[in-house]
Amino acid sequence: MTMADDFFPKSSPGTTGLLLREQLLFERGVRGRSGASLPAAGVPEADPAAEIPKELLRGEIDGLPELSEPEGVRHFVRLSQWNYGIDSGPFPLGSCTMKYNPKSSEAIARLPGFAQLHPMLPDEDCQGALQLAFELERALSEIAGFSATSLQPAAGAQGELCGLLMIRAYHARRGNPRKKVLVPATAHGTNPATCTLAGYEAVPLPIGPGGVLEPGAIAGKLDEDVAALMVTNPNTLGIFERNVREIADLVHSKGALLYNDGANLNALVGVARPGDMGVDVMHFNLHKTFATPHGGGGPGSGPVGVAEPLVPFLPTPTIRKTIGEGGEPRYALDFDRPQSIGRLRTFWGNFGMWVRAYALIREWGPEGVRRTAELAVLNANYLRKLLEGSYQLPFPEETLHEVVFSDKRQKEHGVSALDVAKRLIDHGFHPPTIYFPLVVPGALMIEPTETESPEAVEGLAAALRAVAAEAAERPEALHSAPNRTIVGRLDEVRAARQPILRWKPPSSPQR
Repeated sequence: MTMADDFFPKSSPGTTGLLLREQLLFERGVRGRSGASLPAAGVPEADPAAEIPKELLRGEIDGLPELSEPEGVRHFVRLSQWNYGIDSGPFPLGSCTMKYNPKSSEAIARLPGFAQLHPMLPDEDCQGALQLAFELERALSEIAGFSATSLQPAAGAQGELCGLLMIRAYHARRGNPRKKVLVPATAHGTNPATCTLAGYEAVPLPIGPGGVLEPGAIAGKLDEDVAALMVTNPNTLGIFERNVREIADLVHSKGALLYNDGANLNALVGVARPGDMGVDVMHFNLHKTFATPHGGGGPGSGPVGVAEPLVPFLPTPTIRKTIGEGGEPRYALDFDRPQSIGRLRTFWGNFGMWVRAYALIREWGPEGVRRTAELAVLNANYLRKLLEGSYQLPFPEETLHEVVFSDKRQKEHGVSALDVAKRLIDHGFHPPTIYFPLVVPGALMIEPTETESPEAVEGLAAALRAVAAEAAERPEALHSAPNRTIVGRLDEVRAARQPILRWKPPSSPQR
């Protein structure tokens, strides 16, 4: 056992065992090798140049890898073993809510009637899908306290844009689209960019010493040019915006609207409803709160719920329910929406995500929905308690679903949040979000979610405590971390400024 092993408890899932390196396929190929066995075509071989226009033909591809079947299979299996996902272990990214996705929802989404449904089928041939979408809209509206919900946005960021476009249409209908949107320092990171895309100027708002937005900070910025205030509640510090009702009244007194970024709904779902707090529009993240797959540019889903005044502006089409002559319910896509902001995307939305979320909500029921928030808050505060003596807590107020520490204590030993995150990889844990929110220098933002067991939370905390201890005793060891991975610490600055975007074949031919 080496000295470094003293900092790796046996409970850590990290290992120094068999780590399989892997070359590029282009570096493995051998000319003439093949992984396929094809029968003779049985017809005369045609000359492509005689059948296909010259401009559509290409020559031989130099350096194309030629491999046997085992080589090809092993290559992709090894790459898959490098991936770390929620099925591998805890994924404690703060703000992102990376929680386990139930396999029962995955199985239901793969039913042929859902998975193979063509988006251009007439309404009468997809009544089940339309009914599911209609009932999911109603469930989300009830959970969050809104009059109606659109499922169309493909992700949270597009849901934000949808919400602001509806706010713009609402004000334009009244003769003035207005010019500005107020955005607190603890709002979700995409909010300012969304304001710009929607044609608004984002006006930053400071937070108070308790980590929340104070009504006084808003009053001085509110005027007739403000279209909305975008608030994230709970905010990115994990703290509930306790002044939200008073803030809503202030915003409404100037004719503006209150937008709530629903990224952190996981802390409130089933317990409190944003619509009851005076929120006019909010996007949901099905891939956060309702445990559908997350990340990689999709397949997310960002439905948007609205209060009654914004219902006419919902994206088109909406889903209409009627009762047939025999008393049976009938569902149809409604395109007759003269005040709608229009369609946001091709077809109707990421339907597979709707199926997963709908299945989960039906499985949870009202009690399970509430239990989700209760366990999410419990896990975050348990982790907070376990780490109190190891990392500085810049805002000691009670947190909900996530907790934000800083690297202030570690900085005394020359160790940064980045060093902590990289060393955590050696313990077998995915790092948390670092350096966000920006209001906390050296932030370590951790959200364990409700799907992690107490033992998983304790294991993560033990690893973080071990990293903190090592930072105090041997800080130089953290500067080169991670050390137990296939690839060590990368030069991230060089990768960002001098990326290699095109592979160059080796100068020597394949063997």
